[in-house]
Amino acid sequence: MSSGKEKKTAAPGGQDFLPAELVTGYEAFISGRFADEQARFRRLAERGQKPKIMLIGCCDSRVSPEAIFDAGPGEIFVVRNVANLVPPYMPNDDLHGTSAALEFGVMALEVEHIVVMGHAHCGGVKVFARSAADPTHAPLSPGDFIGKWITLIEPAAARLAPRQESSEDYVERLARESVIQGLANLRSFPYIAAREAEGKLRLHGAYFGIIDGLLLALDEVSGAFLPVAAREGVSSK
Repeated sequence: MSSGKEKKTAAPGGQDFLPAELVTGYEAFISGRFADEQARFRRLAERGQKPKIMLIGCCDSRVSPEAIFDAGPGEIFVVRNVANLVPPYMPNDDLHGTSAALEFGVMALEVEHIVVMGHAHCGGVKVFARSAADPTHAPLSPGDFIGKWITLIEPAAARLAPRQESSEDYVERLARESVIQGLANLRSFPYIAAREAEGKLRLHGAYFGIIDGLLLALDEVSGAFLPVAAREGVSSK
């Protein structure tokens, strides 16, 4: 006996179980890039990944490392978290996603470079700055995860001179200082410090501008972030 409602039939390939945007993107990928690079995907499946570069970036959907660096599959081992933060070496019973990825990237994959890449207009850094300026302004979830996570920015904030510029400019300055702190925290991992001392691993800081597309690289001697290269054909509109 009919209930008066037609039972919905799943679309071919299980399309109903994913957002339509993902299905459309996948269809373009499988008929385009995957078809063009199928031999590369097969080699990666058979031989495993061996990227030389590990990149720690932000979860921000506007800042995709693979897109920014025009990277193909298997070229960059990417770890993304809120505000591209690196925790210090602290082995205990807590769950350490970023630290686990660092251990795997350095010890198992033997990457030759680790890049900590911050970016302009970072929401995580902005939340920290607002909370520091106004204790009544609570983080997104002070009782759960984000509030605790962004305390990793505190050492960077402590090194900065008192805020004199606009709030927006201060957030950008703090975001860059946080990248520098991330490199310091990387060096607290014994196996990272050892490999860097042996010349087997290099650490880098970078900063990406969402609006202008400008990529800056950190000169650790001077502490300045410098443009990586001249950008040709970039519209200012």
